[in-house]
Amino acid sequence: MMLEEWIKNANHLVVFTGAGMSTESGLPDFRSADKGLWTNEQKSYLSSTDALNHHLEDFIAFYRERVLGISEFKPNKGHFLLAEWEKRGLLKGVITQNVDGFHFLAGSKKVYELHGTLQKLHCQTCKKTYSCNEYLHEVYVCECGGTLRPSIVLFGEMLPEKPFLLAEKAAIASDVFIVLGSSLSVSPANQIPLLAKQTGSKLIIINNEETEFDYLADLLIREAIGQTLECAEAKLNSI
Repeated sequence: MMLEEWIKNANHLVVFTGAGMSTESGLPDFRSADKGLWTNEQKSYLSSTDALNHHLEDFIAFYRERVLGISEFKPNKGHFLLAEWEKRGLLKGVITQNVDGFHFLAGSKKVYELHGTLQKLHCQTCKKTYSCNEYLHEVYVCECGGTLRPSIVLFGEMLPEKPFLLAEKAAIASDVFIVLGSSLSVSPANQIPLLAKQTGSKLIIINNEETEFDYLADLLIREAIGQTLECAEAKLNSI
């Protein structure tokens, strides 16, 4: 059975997206982002709670560059197609490891952001939320005097419980589960597709490179995400 047939016949289609979804928008992945201003070792450290608590100035400089980065790009055709499929009732939800917020910007409503989002900030003290534009305007302090930080999961923090539980629920409910642009190497997020497979879902992996769970896939596609989804959309209309 072909991709478009599985999509059309699915009762509960769920999609899981990783970095490859964002790079098709032109957004560099985490390791190559920020124009070489930091080494990969520095990036890992600056993405930690230790940097937030002990090297705040460097932490803010790093994340201001990341916010500037996402502001220079926009959702791609793949993001918009997923939003359209949700609108038509074909797609029941998107689970994402990405923090760019592009799924919401493209119009998707049911999105479970496992690692949070760079589109929002919140106060480390009072938890009040702000737009990421505050960083662009060089505002780093809340009205209460607390530090504004990106609403993402830092190294040293647990994944937010609610989106992870909702993602698990969506995976269990799915009968077709499509992975788009994820190496499936980051735990515990990579356990979500595994859970879908273990509970009876057809697993489709669309990624340019090998993944940790290729051996479990019912269908493997080594092509660009946007191109593959556009092709499926064209064929859906002819089935």
